Amino acid sequence: MNNRQARIFAWGSTIAAAVLFLGLTLDSHRQFPELTNAETITPQVIHGKDVWHKYNCINCHTLFGEGAYYAPDLTKITQHRGEAYLQAYMRDPSAFYDEQTHRRLMPQQNLSEEEITDLIQFLDWVANVDNQDWPPRPILVTGGFTAVAGSGGAGQAAEVQSGSTSVGVRPVDADDDIRALGENVFRTAVPGCVACHSLTPGADGAGPSLAGVATRAELLVGEADYSGQASDIEGYLRESILEPSAHLSTGGMYSANGVSFMPDTYGNSLSEEQIEQLVAFLATLK
Repeated sequence: MNNRQARIFAWGSTIAAAVLFLGLTLDSHRQFPELTNAETITPQVIHGKDVWHKYNCINCHTLFGEGAYYAPDLTKITQHRGEAYLQAYMRDPSAFYDEQTHRRLMPQQNLSEEEITDLIQFLDWVANVDNQDWPPRPILVTGGFTAVAGSGGAGQAAEVQSGSTSVGVRPVDADDDIRALGENVFRTAVPGCVACHSLTPGADGAGPSLAGVATRAELLVGEADYSGQASDIEGYLRESILEPSAHLSTGGMYSANGVSFMPDTYGNSLSEEQIEQLVAFLATLK
């Protein structure tokens, strides 16, 4: 290649790269309104963003992987924690985590009720942005749980990051045992069951450990003061999934004013078949 040819190649490559870059930029801007759900940006969402910056939340947390890595990424937090939980947590973080046990404690910011409500609105808008699964491995809320399958499950202990929908999940087929399918639902549902519950005795997270939940269910439905509609283990578990406030776990970090912090949206986010599978899996946890 002589000098003239080299110059032509250099100019041609530069122009082609510039055209490609501009094309990709224009295409990105074309998709931004749909990817970011721009039509759902309300005054409350905007105020919530201002609250996020006012209290320097980014000094500890990340959104879309950007920020400090001292505390969990909150990009999808509203898909893993219900609004009631988030409101109670922001009012008094110390009621949920102990500094001596967890080594870190969110400071009391003394947010007003309006600030809390609007901040949750902002975080919910963030959670619904199509972020193309970025970051791929965010810092999750409650660390790792060792989830041990019951009878009919995977049969082996698997280290599962709380809130993850991919780590430690055993692939299943439609013709697999219903309990194995239920374990898959437990690990992949949104909001994530594993974001709050472990299957290890005594390993309570944002929700109580589900180890032995079937045994507890059998005892509860047989008690004289039981006020639910279930008459057996499966019915109790189903009722707990669809109507969590009907079965409040003791402890200030699980409910407030008679309302469970567990999301009550599984009746909409899970199919009837998935609920049956999840119940079948939980019923194995004796």
